[in-house]
Amino acid sequence: MFGDPSKSRRMSHDEKPSAPRRFLIDVEETIRVILEQEDTDGDFQISVTDAGPKLMPLGTATSNGFKSFDVRGTYMLSNLLQELALARDHNRKRIVLDEARLTENPVDRLSRMIKNSFWHSLTRRIDGEGLEIITADPKNRTGRMNPRIYVPYGEPEMAEYYRKVAREKPHIRLDVQVLPEKPDDPVFVKSLNDKPGLLALAMQEVLDAKGEKTLKGIPFIVPGARFNELYNWDSYFISLGLLVDGHVQMAKNMVDHFIFEIKHYNKILNGSRSYYLCRAQPPFLTDMALQIYNQLDRTDEDANRDWLKRAIQAAIKEYHTVWMAAPRIDPKTGLTRFRPEGLGIPPETEASHFTHILEPYAKKHGISILEFTEKYNDGLLKEPELDEYFQHDRGVRESGHDTTYRLEKRCANLATIDLQALLYKYEIDIGTAIREVFDDELEVEENFALSPFPPSEAAYANPAREMSRSRLQNSEEWFQRAEFRKAQIDKYLWNESKSLYFDYDTVTEQQSLYETVTAFWALWAGCASEEQGWKLVSESLKKFEVLGGVVPGTEESRGQISLDRPNRQWDYPYAWPPHQIMAWVGLERYGYLEDAQRLAYRFLYMMTTAFVDFNGVVPEKFDAVKLSHLVDAEYGNQGIDFKMVPREGFGWMNAAFQVGLSFMTTHMRRAVAACTSPEVFFRQPNTDVNTLAGTAQPLNDPLAMAMDQLRLSQE
Repeated sequence: MFGDPSKSRRMSHDEKPSAPRRFLIDVEETIRVILEQEDTDGDFQISVTDAGPKLMPLGTATSNGFKSFDVRGTYMLSNLLQELALARDHNRKRIVLDEARLTENPVDRLSRMIKNSFWHSLTRRIDGEGLEIITADPKNRTGRMNPRIYVPYGEPEMAEYYRKVAREKPHIRLDVQVLPEKPDDPVFVKSLNDKPGLLALAMQEVLDAKGEKTLKGIPFIVPGARFNELYNWDSYFISLGLLVDGHVQMAKNMVDHFIFEIKHYNKILNGSRSYYLCRAQPPFLTDMALQIYNQLDRTDEDANRDWLKRAIQAAIKEYHTVWMAAPRIDPKTGLTRFRPEGLGIPPETEASHFTHILEPYAKKHGISILEFTEKYNDGLLKEPELDEYFQHDRGVRESGHDTTYRLEKRCANLATIDLQALLYKYEIDIGTAIREVFDDELEVEENFALSPFPPSEAAYANPAREMSRSRLQNSEEWFQRAEFRKAQIDKYLWNESKSLYFDYDTVTEQQSLYETVTAFWALWAGCASEEQGWKLVSESLKKFEVLGGVVPGTEESRGQISLDRPNRQWDYPYAWPPHQIMAWVGLERYGYLEDAQRLAYRFLYMMTTAFVDFNGVVPEKFDAVKLSHLVDAEYGNQGIDFKMVPREGFGWMNAAFQVGLSFMTTHMRRAVAACTSPEVFFRQPNTDVNTLAGTAQPLNDPLAMAMDQLRLSQE
């Protein structure tokens, strides 16, 4: 039981009824009054930073509005605003609203909104019905906003479909272009900088209203905010949330798109826009496919096996032709780097992002930054140092960690622990799937060059390559590759004296001693020994654990911050969903469940307090030291700019909440809902959570009302 039931809470001019209270509300008038009275900063949200009275009387339905009840506090008022906004969406003039919606347990409310609303709002389709939404690109700085779609070579039916859409919907002004056979040639990709467009994804054949065959886009989830396309590693974490919520088909759809991308664009792309054609992102396809496969309907095992076969075949191609091939492979060590091809300045960044880098070069040539940018991109001005800078910058973006001082000006040379762990997992997953699902024999349908094994400088210098169609794949070779990689990780990346994995610089041939939380990805992948796992947890975890979860790196490694050396969003003190989820799963895998639960509690507490205090916000990232979504780093934050009601959250943050809840005991879930600080919760490990929830909240706090509501529902 939450709180002390003997202490009544008087929050109304009415007697507290035994039945749930309901309110009769004029939607538009109440929206006007609540915003005028409570939204003192004018952002169309009710938050703890607003200076209003935090009190509003509502007429009860049983009295036909003549008697009133005072709704108090940020949480109840922001919930009221959200419910009114949703009613307005449905053109409702007057509504009867249950008090339970205003006092709803915040954990239950957020989880419900993610499952039933946010995923739907983040769903996109690339076809005649969905094009107008998906082609919008906030990152397009060319000033030419007409939608453009690039269709891959070898898909004539798809190209004709989009041409038909362009004819039937002339108001869209859709520009349909067909890519060349090699769409990721760096010179060609740079030529698209001034005409960016969406890349076509997988479609399915269906019958239209007339019974004729046509194509329909396969739906998928986007991250949200300025990221309105399919992303690589975002999609993996999003899929974990979808699986928790039972949306197996949607997760499966995203794997289908990745298979399509590998076939037509030669890699799983950073994102499905033309400016990403040269760039991949951290590879998660095998784990993603296997987790989905394990949740597929078992009534059609043959179809399930065929689907998994296509996914594993695609992963094998990506492994050999992207991650184990030039320019990413380091033949000397056999380790892989985030080292994509590309030319010029990444066009998708904000206009001022590289100003501080380009300014000295513009001054050197006596021209403006804009003119220098154009001439440098066109190859009219040669600056080798700048070429190297942007090679590393592209690597940072391919790593997903854009940006961080850990990788700045050296990423393309680093064999990072995160990438090695992911490729080890690929090798284990592919071998396991071949052995357990495909009777230890797998035929690869596409013909491509296999990477030499064991890798060496001599082997890679030899142009002769074994081809994928020359023989069947078996599990033994994949397990051998995994064993080799583990040995190389131990040799080059593990630091026994520091009890931590570090990135290895393949040029200086030294470890880069920036302490990174991605060292714990070795636990997720299973490439750490039991002793290494114990050392990571007992000696190194404390370096990254803060009040709101784990941070990307240590403050010491990041170094001093100043006007000339500003914060980077993938450094201390920020916290991101991928790092949390990978740590939770890795710790659980090695038997450290209590540590995983503690970290999950910290992160979900931070999410829940932001949700309660800031009108239901679910952002891209947090400052995990200050427990704030108001971050001071490049790009600011995503997912926070909404009016009255959050409609999307943010893709992988939504997933982190749903996955994190699966680590919570009932005891912990109730404490998170009561916004019981980790400092309080873990300082009193033997204290019953009911006591914590009762003492942590003042008696007139609307959150305590939510706890009462939960208590009543359980009695």
